[in-house]
Amino acid sequence: MRITFERTGGFAGITKKKTLDTNNLPAKEAKELPLLVQAADLFRLPAQIPSPNPQSDRFQYRLTVEDNDKQHTVIVSEAALPGTLRPLIEWLNNAAI
Repeated sequence: MRITFERTGGFAGITKKKTLDTNNLPAKEAKELPLLVQAADLFRLPAQIPSPNPQSDRFQYRLTVEDNDKQHTVIVSEAALPGTLRPLIEWLNNAAI
């Protein structure tokens, strides 16, 4: 599984981008990441999840997940982040430091 994670926006407007491949991660992380993707039900999420009340200085996340023959991209505003997606976003955000 490969995930490209991009965070844009925020107060400073700094972009963070990282691509993670479970084949190149330590064993613990390589097991954890697919479980987080599954818990988020990412392949069933819409391509865009906008905030009902857009706010400046909030982050926007773009995730592209490739797993076997499947690929899905989700763009989500921080203010509209579904609870099921939050643990994955937090994990990726920490991994992208």
